[in-house]
Amino acid sequence: MISAGDFRNGVTLEIDGNVVQIIEFQHVKPGKGAAFVRTKIKDVINGGVTEKTFRPTEKFPQARIDRKDMQYLYADGDLYNFMDAETYEQIAIGKDVVGDSLKFVKENETCKVCSYNGSVFSIEPPLFVELEITETEPGFKGDTATGATKPATVETGAQVAVPLFVSEGDVIKIDTRTGEYLSRA
Repeated sequence: MISAGDFRNGVTLEIDGNVVQIIEFQHVKPGKGAAFVRTKIKDVINGGVTEKTFRPTEKFPQARIDRKDMQYLYADGDLYNFMDAETYEQIAIGKDVVGDSLKFVKENETCKVCSYNGSVFSIEPPLFVELEITETEPGFKGDTATGATKPATVETGAQVAVPLFVSEGDVIKIDTRTGEYLSRA
């Protein structure tokens, strides 16, 4: 059990039968009245974010989220197939669960499959990936404006804003959390 006074960012709890993760928290001590904890919590199953306040003495059970490394094999219509690297067991996950999390992931890369009580609710791609640019406009000599970018399509089909000096065939490093170009690989 975790009391509201011990909340930290990223802690996963069960509140009113829902599994939630704390995004932000703030201990508030008004000049008059009792102290309270103001939080911003995210429902890990449906992704909704709400704000709630708690008394510091309220206690909640910690939810156990299983994160398992699995290899992304291939997409088949609306199903994405993953394989456990240890047991070679394969599972298919629907497009509604996967969402946009695989837009920078190539086949045969390892992802984290997150589940609660055996039901998968999200996929965490690797933090950084290296992908080849398949299509972009050529940069022109002398076109060196600071911070200028152009759109580029990578081998997974996703769009990324890249600096003007990057050309087709280059391999670039991308942060999958923000979708931003980091560097050439």
